[in-house]
Amino acid sequence: MAQVLCQFDIPNDKNLLVGLNTNDDAAVYKIDGNNAIINTVDYFTPIVDEPYDYGQIAAANALSDVYAMGGKPLLALNIVCFPTQYLDMLKEILRGGNDKVKEAGVFIAGGHTIQDNEPKYGLSVTGLIKPNMVIKNCNAKPGDILILTKPIGTGVISTALKRDKCPEDVLKNAVDVMKYLNKDASSIMMQIGVNACTDITGFSLLGHAYEMAHYSKVSIEFDVSKISFIEGAKELASMEFIPGGTYRNKNYLKKYIRIDNVAETIENLLFDPQTSGGLLISVSEDKANTLYEVLNSGTRFKCSIVGRVIDRGEFDIYVK
Repeated sequence: MAQVLCQFDIPNDKNLLVGLNTNDDAAVYKIDGNNAIINTVDYFTPIVDEPYDYGQIAAANALSDVYAMGGKPLLALNIVCFPTQYLDMLKEILRGGNDKVKEAGVFIAGGHTIQDNEPKYGLSVTGLIKPNMVIKNCNAKPGDILILTKPIGTGVISTALKRDKCPEDVLKNAVDVMKYLNKDASSIMMQIGVNACTDITGFSLLGHAYEMAHYSKVSIEFDVSKISFIEGAKELASMEFIPGGTYRNKNYLKKYIRIDNVAETIENLLFDPQTSGGLLISVSEDKANTLYEVLNSGTRFKCSIVGRVIDRGEFDIYVK
C-alpha cells in the first residue's frame, strides 16, 4: 500500500516524524516538545482454530508495531469483519483480544464492525513516545550487531494446520510465540539504547531486514546457523507446507538478497511470512552483549545474535 500512496501528492508536515518514506512499523506525529503519538493498524483472517487464541494473537500483533518503535501503547480500537451467524465465536475472539490488551496495560475504547463472509479481526492502536526517543527501522549502522527476540516459522505451521497436518505440540509452541507480547523486549532495548528496530511480520525475516538495510543505506549479513526456528517448523517446511506469501516474498526480494550454501528448506523459512513475530534489533557492538544477556534473562523466548550490519555492498542482504 505504501508504494501506491507514495505516487500521490501527500502534504509535508514538520511534525510527522515517521510516515510513508521508510516503510516503518507505524506513523509517529509530534504533539509538542515532550510528546509524540504512534498510530498503527493491523488485522487479518484466522490463522488458528481456537477463537480465543486468534483474538490474543491478533491483538499482540497489532500492539507490536508500537513496541518496535520503543513506544508505550495507550488505547486500542477493535476492527471486526464477521459473518453474523457466528456471534458466539466472535465473542471469544473479542475476549481474547481484550485479555491481551489488558495484559499490555492498555484498554479497548471502542471500534468498528462490518458484516463479512470471511472473518477478520485486529486493532488500531495509539501509543505515546518522546519525540527524541523514537526507534526507526532506518538507523542501522555499520558494525551494529543484530538480535532477534523470537524464533520464526509461524507461516509454515499455520499452513500445515490449514491442511490438518500440524502436530498439537508444534501448534502449541507456535501459538505461545505469537501470543507473547514484545512489551518486555521493547522496554529492555529502550533501557540499553539501540540504533534501529523492526518487528517481524508478513514480509518475513529477510523482508523486514531488507527494509532496515535499504533505508539505513547499509547491508546486512546473516549467519543462518544462529537463527532460531520454532520447534517443528523445519520438519513441516521440508514437507512442503509453504504458504503462498513465502513465494511472493521471494519473488519480490530475490534481486536484493544473496544467499550462499543454504538448504531450500531453511531458505523458505527465511522468507516465511510471520504473524506476531519478534523484534529484529540493530545495536552497537559495545552494547550488544549487555542487550543479549538482559533480553535472555527478561523475556520468555531465548533471543539470538543472528548477524551484523556492514557497509553498503552490491546486495542489501547476504545470507550464509
